[in-house]
Amino acid sequence: MATRPPIGMPKLSRRAKILLSIAGVLILVLIVGARLLDTYVDWLWYGEVGFRSVFTTVILTRIILFFVLGLLVGGLLAVSLAIAYRTRPVFVPVSGTEDPLARYRSTIVQRVRLFGIGIPLVVGAIAGAAGQGDWQPVQLMLNAVPFGQTDPEFGKDLGFYAFTLPFISWLITWLFVSIAIAGIGALITHYIFGGIRLGVKGDNFSVPARVQLSVTAGLFVVVLAVDYFFERYELLFSTRNSLFDGATYTDLNAVLPAKLILMFIAGFCAVAFFVGAFVRNLQLPAIAIVLLILSSILVGWAWPTVLQQFSVKPNEAAKESKSIDRNISATKYAFGLGDDKITFEDYAGDAGVSSQTYQQASTQLRLDTPEPTVRLLDPSILSRTFTQREGGENFYGFPTKLDVDRYEVDGKTQDYIVAARELDSSRLVNNQTSWINKHMVYTHGNGFVAAPANKINAFNESSGGSGEGGYPDFTVSDLDALNGGQKMDIPVTEPRVYYGELATDYAIVNARGEFDTSTDQDYRYKGTGGVPLNGWFNRLVFYAHYGEPNILFNGDIKEGSKIMYDRDPRTRVSKVAPWLTVDGDPYPAVVDGHIKWIVDGYTTLENFPYAQRTPLGEVTSDTLTGVARQENRDISYIRNSVKATVDAFDGTVTLYSIDDKDPVLKAWESIFPGTVKHGAIPASLSDHFRYPEDLFKVQRDLLAQYHVQGKDRAAQFFSTRTFWSVPPDPTVSNNEAGGAAPNQPPYYVLVQAPGDSQPTFQLTSAMTLLNRQFLAAWVSVSSDWKTYGQFKVLKLPTEERAKGPVQVQNEFETTDQVTENRTLFNNPNVNVRYGNLLTLPVAGGLMYVEPIYIEQKDENAFPQLARVLVYFGGRVGFDSKLTNAINEAFQQPANGTTEPPGGNDGSTTTSPPTSTPSTSSPSTSTPPPAGGGGDNPALDQAVADMNKALTDLQAAQKSADFAGQGEALAALQKAISDYEAAKGSR
Repeated sequence: MATRPPIGMPKLSRRAKILLSIAGVLILVLIVGARLLDTYVDWLWYGEVGFRSVFTTVILTRIILFFVLGLLVGGLLAVSLAIAYRTRPVFVPVSGTEDPLARYRSTIVQRVRLFGIGIPLVVGAIAGAAGQGDWQPVQLMLNAVPFGQTDPEFGKDLGFYAFTLPFISWLITWLFVSIAIAGIGALITHYIFGGIRLGVKGDNFSVPARVQLSVTAGLFVVVLAVDYFFERYELLFSTRNSLFDGATYTDLNAVLPAKLILMFIAGFCAVAFFVGAFVRNLQLPAIAIVLLILSSILVGWAWPTVLQQFSVKPNEAAKESKSIDRNISATKYAFGLGDDKITFEDYAGDAGVSSQTYQQASTQLRLDTPEPTVRLLDPSILSRTFTQREGGENFYGFPTKLDVDRYEVDGKTQDYIVAARELDSSRLVNNQTSWINKHMVYTHGNGFVAAPANKINAFNESSGGSGEGGYPDFTVSDLDALNGGQKMDIPVTEPRVYYGELATDYAIVNARGEFDTSTDQDYRYKGTGGVPLNGWFNRLVFYAHYGEPNILFNGDIKEGSKIMYDRDPRTRVSKVAPWLTVDGDPYPAVVDGHIKWIVDGYTTLENFPYAQRTPLGEVTSDTLTGVARQENRDISYIRNSVKATVDAFDGTVTLYSIDDKDPVLKAWESIFPGTVKHGAIPASLSDHFRYPEDLFKVQRDLLAQYHVQGKDRAAQFFSTRTFWSVPPDPTVSNNEAGGAAPNQPPYYVLVQAPGDSQPTFQLTSAMTLLNRQFLAAWVSVSSDWKTYGQFKVLKLPTEERAKGPVQVQNEFETTDQVTENRTLFNNPNVNVRYGNLLTLPVAGGLMYVEPIYIEQKDENAFPQLARVLVYFGGRVGFDSKLTNAINEAFQQPANGTTEPPGGNDGSTTTSPPTSTPSTSSPSTSTPPPAGGGGDNPALDQAVADMNKALTDLQAAQKSADFAGQGEALAALQKAISDYEAAKGSR
């Protein structure tokens, strides 16, 4: 029995069509409206920063991709559906009395345009939305530049792998998707309209169905053959071997030929499908499918597995030697670790304690000067100290992690702990949190705060002792200093900070008086930053964007008012240069009187022939807090090609090229011309460039393996016996870290390394033997602009093993001086924090320096430097003074107990709040004298003051009065000084 599909189904009424149309428009507005609103807000922002060309290039590329992919996927589906519908059987034979598909056929026939156009439109829109985000590989392919180097296997320029191959792989994926969707659409249509009949005798496929499905399958296999061809090149990214990346022996001798064989077999299968389209028998396509599957198993999987197991593994060192050598060369090039960048030196590191080594250390560290070149202050600990002592108003604050930079003050270059004093909206209280105050009054920070990294302040003896020692010796450049005409060590002409790491919310300026200083609370912004809020349209837009009606109805917003948003420096750089991977730690610098944030940018590639793939997020994670974490994606190429600055006052973003030879940068500049500046960089800016931490961490992790040298480097690499490890941070316990201790972070230091004639600003790290705690090497990279990016690696001998950071930390914690001060560490009312453990190659040996900070267990407490630990030649020095600790480690006489005002020797007279006096505190090192005999009133008074101070100290210790202890110790030291002075004049 044959039936014609029923027709004449009722149509929608005019009213129903109108209601459905209105509902569709509302849904579209809800879906698209928010996206359009965000796009317009971004368009305004890009106009503010002068990078609107970046916005238009990206948005146009994404729109074109949306329509191209929508047309590809939706168009092929529409053609497939149309062919299947037009070639449907006129009569549909059915078995039985009812046809379960009849109602579906009827519905489709009545609304053929809705299904024939609507379904492809929806599918195309979904495909376009999914693929429009892949604008980067498309643009890189269109703007590819040659590397000028070829791969060692196929001889193709490396630019093919960096720019063209990723696009080809992307395109092949979408061809697979579009053909598969078209085939599924044809299959369903033919089934519904009877072109495919299941469970019946005879031919299950109509001729049109067989032709269309066979051609579609043939096209799919053609794309598969093309994919096999280009997969040959992707073998150079192979991860088959767990030791190295790149094409292995098995890849080159089994998988590579297999790809060619499979390509020809796929081509034969495609021909079989095309022939099967016009042959009534489907045996030929079926045989082709079986052949393709069996070939994939036998040639593509079984043969490489057999070769790997029975030929390569028993002789892996020899078989993989060529591939390992290629991997070493490619990795060194891709990650900037070539011989032109790294200098390896043998370093004994075994110098013992002697007068000669002390003299060398004294010269190298400037111990004979008031300020030794050893950093004491830890930027990851002192944020609360900066906030409490130099924060000023309650709403000012500093980032969790401060930064290290260098400045020339009074003709001397010095490393400083630096920070911009920003407005921290989380610190606003009471009525300060109202919308007007939060967004229109408290809009900006004030000033640049710095402290010499190698010294701290001392007690103020002129005031009788204040107990204020052990804190950074601040120098502040802010509005008060500027308006008061005070001399600033680091001159700043515009100290207002509108853009910074703590600026997480929007601000509206030039609306009402802004808080500037305690004497000026009616400041009006005079910079170029911000998007104008002129007119009701923009106000309506930002009202909708932030969901804040006050933006629309506030009467203070008028002509000239502006709104500032996306004020974080890292966010601003990421938006104007979306092709850059941005370093996680922006830092402020004073450049020509202006506070500018310096942000490092990296050009990266996911795949580079034979280069090692490195998980970026994993290798850059360590114990540092207060820095942005990188996305954990694999990279196999990285360059620090761009330095960006963000002006803290007006938000201006400037990109500087520092590696004009980088082909990846050249490609991106072709896409976004004029966005990166070339040429000479002002010295006032380059003097503050630092080698970026995230890049160094990546290179450090690779250098642990890829430091092998010589003709037998492949054999060394395969044996792994010369590999190093990044040491764990010994100052963080496993409990604090939530498991195994993370890596020790690298440290910025201003130090004179072996072979240098003067101190230079470097980023340094210790390296240990593989899975051992003994020191293997010391790695440093220069941040000075003339030698920027040059590595120095001091390799230690493996026979006489030097102690590494973990072992030295254990020495610190178990040495007699520390155990005798156990009350310092076990006081339940005090937190003790170990600062950064610096490893310094000094006098032919290795010196470790670690500050110890204390703070009360109180939410308003802040760290105070209490002691310094020094290790050299198997000896530990422990004192409140850096020089005394070094002298103790070198078995030299300690300095006198008196402290010159200002604490210029990098020392502190702070005594920890303990229940008994510390062994190095004045109360025990200088016993109270017996008196002056009455012939010297000054001497008698000094003795009386000393006795009183000791009595006060004992009372304060019994009552756990920490402030009282500090005051008593300050008074005791002053009395000792008075006693020595009176005794000398006697």
